[in-house]
Amino acid sequence: MLKVLVTGAGGQLGSELRYLTALAALPAYHFEFADRTVLDLGNLCKMEDFFEGNRFDVIINCAAYTAVDRAESEPELTDAINHRFVSMLAKIAKRDGSRLIHISTDYVFDGRNHRPYVESDPTDPQGVYGRTKRDGENAILAVAPANTVIIRTSWVYSTFGSNFVKTMLRLGQERESLGVIYDQIGTPTYARDLAAAILEIVPQIDNAAPEIYHYSNEGVASWYDFAKAIFDLGGVQCIVNPITTDQYPTPAVRPHYSLLNKAKIKNDFNIVIPYWKDSLKQCLKHLGEQQ
Repeated sequence: MLKVLVTGAGGQLGSELRYLTALAALPAYHFEFADRTVLDLGNLCKMEDFFEGNRFDVIINCAAYTAVDRAESEPELTDAINHRFVSMLAKIAKRDGSRLIHISTDYVFDGRNHRPYVESDPTDPQGVYGRTKRDGENAILAVAPANTVIIRTSWVYSTFGSNFVKTMLRLGQERESLGVIYDQIGTPTYARDLAAAILEIVPQIDNAAPEIYHYSNEGVASWYDFAKAIFDLGGVQCIVNPITTDQYPTPAVRPHYSLLNKAKIKNDFNIVIPYWKDSLKQCLKHLGEQQ
C-alpha cells in the first residue's frame, strides 16, 4: 500500500481530494491529509521534524499562500510557503524516492500573450504571489527529483472554501447589479476536476526529471462571462455590468491573459478535460445539495 501525503488539505483542492478519495475505493493507497494544524508552513524547522519522522511514497502539494493582494504586503511569509517549503519538499522527495506533484499557477506568466501558454513559454511574474510560485517551480527544477510533476492551473473554484463562485452567489443575492471585469481572459478550473486528474496521474508518473504541465477546464471566458454564467445557471436575478481592470484597482497586478494549453497533460496521461461551463453546472448542483 502506497502512503500518500496531501498538504494544504484545508484548501479547495486538498478538500476536493479528500472528498474524492473518501468516495472512491482506492485500496492501493493510504491517504494522509495535512492542513495548517498539522503543518505550520511558516516554520520550516518544524516541517523538517515532521518529515524526519514520516516517509511518504507520494506527496501532493496543494499548500500555497494564495491571497494574491495580501501577498504584496507579506512577501516573506509568501516566500516561505510558496518557495522555501517547496524547495524542502523537493529535497525530501529526492531523498526518499517519493513521487511529487506540486500545484503552481498561471501567475508565473506576465499575462500578455496572444495564444494559450505552453509549458516552455518564458515566465515573467508581475507580483509577489507569482514570483514566489515561479521560485518554487525553479527550486524543484534545481533539485531535480525524479518522478515529479508540476501542474500550473488557473481561476480555481470549488464547493469548499472561499472562491469567486461563492462570492458571486452571495453578492448576487444581496445586490441588484454588480460590476465585473471583462478584460481579463482565462479559464475557470473546477477543483474537483483537477483533483480527479491528479488521482489519474499518480500511478502513471514515471519521469527521470521534473515535468511541467498545464491544467484548467476547457474553453475561454472573462470574469464577466464567468459571473454571467454563475447567475444564469444558478437562477440568480442580478444584473452584471462589464468593467475594465483599471475601474477595479487592486494591490497586485492580475494577468490580462491566462489561457493555458493543455495538450501535453492530455497526451501524456490520456486525460479528458471537461468544458468549464459543464463543470460549473456540476459545482452549482453540489452547492445546492449542500444547502
